[in-house]
Amino acid sequence: MNDQNIIDLIKRHDIKPTANRIIVAKALAGQHCPMSMAELEDRIGSIDKSGIFRTLTLFKEQQLVHTLEDGDGVRYELCHSHDHSIDNDMHVHFHCEKCGQTICLEHIPIPEISLPEDFQVQSANFVLKGTCPKCRNHRHQKP
Repeated sequence: MNDQNIIDLIKRHDIKPTANRIIVAKALAGQHCPMSMAELEDRIGSIDKSGIFRTLTLFKEQQLVHTLEDGDGVRYELCHSHDHSIDNDMHVHFHCEKCGQTICLEHIPIPEISLPEDFQVQSANFVLKGTCPKCRNHRHQKP
């Protein structure tokens, strides 16, 4: 995504596109997998941890990021939903227990769950765990 696409996405979620917010959104957009706070800090470098956290908190409130717990901690990914009040970009993730990478499976939507009456879902995480193809193939290679 270029800078203008990032700014447009931020505005679509009713967020003022400040320099720090653009930097955080751009860092998330540059990845094809969810990022931890430590990974964001390493990637950005120019914003302190509290500034990144405040930005992510605002982004989460406005449905601009998804958060997920993959067993190794909380990870963040940019949401491409077109509405700040609902999240229509939820999908399944796969966490490799060997290399620790969490991979987006964007083409697989989170399955619908039939809840009892009066329950309303705000968000959902669906994380499958196992071994990714790269680690699996590496294990099967002969020395």
